[in-house]
Amino acid sequence: MPSRLDDAANAFRQAQAALIDARAQVGEIRDEVERTRADLADAIVEAARAGVRQVEIVKRSGYTRERIRQLCRAAGVEPPGDE
Repeated sequence: MPSRLDDAANAFRQAQAALIDARAQVGEIRDEVERTRADLADAIVEAARAGVRQVEIVKRSGYTRERIRQLCRAAGVEPPGDE
């Protein structure tokens, strides 16, 4: 007959296993964030090259104007103005 000790020990082992699984998932999700961040940066530069207004890039990307400027300048593109 299982005792409270057995139940508690089993629950603890299950929690530890879940933590190990969660850590692996966090690593995978971090990798996905990095990949999608790079894709977003490329799309931002592409939009700027195509003449999309900076205010529109900000609105659609969720990045600040300063971050848009940084990404564009790093790619050798002057971000379009908002005239």
